[in-house]
Amino acid sequence: MAAYDRLKPAHIVFDADGRPRAPDFDDVYHARIGATAQAQAVFLAGNGLPERWRGRAHFTMAENGFGLGQNFLATWAAWRADPQRCGQLHYVGVEGHPAHVDDLAQALAPSPTPDLAQALIQVWPPMLAGWHGLDLDGGRVRLLLAFGEAAQVWRELRLRADAFFLDGFAPDRNPAMWAPPLLQAMGRRAAAGATAATWSAARAVRDGLRSAGFAVQTGPAVGPKRETLRAVFDPPASMHRAPPTAPPGEVLVLGAGLAGAWAAHELAAIGCSVRVLDRHARPAQEASGNAAGLFHGVVMADDGAHARTLRAAALHAARVLPGWMAAGVPGQAGGLLRLAGAGDTAGDLQVLIDRHALPATYVQAQDAAQASSRAGLTLDRAAWWYPGGGWIAPSALTARLLEGVPFEGGVDVARIAHIDGRWTLFDADDHIVASTTTLVLANAAEAARLAPWAGWPMGRSRGQVSLWRTASPDAPRPHVPVAGGGYLIAMPDGGLLTGATSQPGDDDPIERTDDHDFNRTRLHKLSGWQAPTPDAGRVGWRAQVPDRLPLVGAVPAQAATRATRLDRVERAPGLFVLSALGSRGLTWGPMAARLLASQVGGRPWPLEASLANVLDPARWQVRMARRALGQNVEG
Repeated sequence: MAAYDRLKPAHIVFDADGRPRAPDFDDVYHARIGATAQAQAVFLAGNGLPERWRGRAHFTMAENGFGLGQNFLATWAAWRADPQRCGQLHYVGVEGHPAHVDDLAQALAPSPTPDLAQALIQVWPPMLAGWHGLDLDGGRVRLLLAFGEAAQVWRELRLRADAFFLDGFAPDRNPAMWAPPLLQAMGRRAAAGATAATWSAARAVRDGLRSAGFAVQTGPAVGPKRETLRAVFDPPASMHRAPPTAPPGEVLVLGAGLAGAWAAHELAAIGCSVRVLDRHARPAQEASGNAAGLFHGVVMADDGAHARTLRAAALHAARVLPGWMAAGVPGQAGGLLRLAGAGDTAGDLQVLIDRHALPATYVQAQDAAQASSRAGLTLDRAAWWYPGGGWIAPSALTARLLEGVPFEGGVDVARIAHIDGRWTLFDADDHIVASTTTLVLANAAEAARLAPWAGWPMGRSRGQVSLWRTASPDAPRPHVPVAGGGYLIAMPDGGLLTGATSQPGDDDPIERTDDHDFNRTRLHKLSGWQAPTPDAGRVGWRAQVPDRLPLVGAVPAQAATRATRLDRVERAPGLFVLSALGSRGLTWGPMAARLLASQVGGRPWPLEASLANVLDPARWQVRMARRALGQNVEG
């Protein structure tokens, strides 16, 4: 287990004046002049803000030592108050010892911006290591909290920061936060002309910043500090410099199911000009057209990269999807029950929860009686309770995600080619149907056909759902969705939905009685209900690859030399993919699309690099190259 997998929460005590202290480090969270005054004088002024973000489309800030969020709140308030502010503010906060939400609320009680403080408290994430993306101010302010040991976190971060706040505890009390390798890791993630500021003028800090490529100067006194530090990233020619990022031109998204809709939405949210094409006349005509689908987390015996990536996606979905429900998309976000395996007790489930230190806000173990009470129907076994899970209507969600995005249906693309720096799309008669500098393949299994050189072992699995529009009086009405050997969702109009079959390689589009009977049999095992023949059903296909993980990111180049590391794979310029969401499209979609948009637009990645790597569309090529050399294909 990695060092950052288990968090040690902050131990905070409040002195007689209400000022928070950290006894483990024998230090205070801010000077006596107050957190806001310190933030304004040291960090904002020291980074030339708000002037430096003015007139820019976006601005990225990174804080080492997020603490109680006072610097972030002061920055957010300054951004709000500036009529010339940047269009979108990205703020990355690194914190090894996050505060419990009650301590956070007490510390922020005297905040001069109580509305902003309350907004932060309301979205404060669970005590889980990893990245937590929080959208504030309608998504114009994006706070990415990276919880974990600082050195590990900075190795995993992918961003180009315009400004750095260095606000760890004093160097002589917490030297790891100021270590030269850590500061050098920041330098490798600095944009051209980036600045840094801190209240500490210690010699070790000055030397560490210089070793990272920063030109350092002394800043004015602030409170009890006789001098502070300000720095500008100005590395010598021999030192690594982050490549500049250029905004893409028009981005063309091929596919108007959930994957394409999420991609289009996230790309538009960062200011890209987006257009969506699909071979169907209307969006969401395949599996994304179902009346309802589930989203929820997962607990695996081995809490490896697969489990952690899916957990990050589930947490993000739990933050994002309720907002769409509030905006009118049918759904329910009150939790979800997933039945355990036969013979597993609630105690067995709790052992796994404790082993991975998963908080109750993410998952709980329920015995059969507790699960039955939550569901409102009799269940015969223990269950996982996911408070952030639920269901949502994918067809309605797709329509809302695509609002305001130009859409063209009836476009069947037979092949793509990179010609004169642009991706050109051809139909079956080899006529050009579109051209763009940046293309996103979000068209499920068809993506593998259009980019055959990538080597994706893409498959399709047929699924059929069964729907009772008007259920009989004896039909179950679960309070929350119930899954496990099928699923049962109580629809708001009184209907019931269950499914789904899974038939790999089956292309039959016709509803089949045998499949409805299969769904009815599983529904009886799940709920005890002897269901009559359903009123309706629907057939769709899930695209997936053998490792059951999505394909997200830059597509490898056609003539790329086989590399044994993902960071050495040559990429096709301007070609990206978001596909293979499988049966968990509603859970994967929001996070996968944000990761894709971050890569296209040069924004902070919402996932650790090691987790993004497991979704990388070049992973098959790397595995083949490693096998050829006799290397470990997973290492």
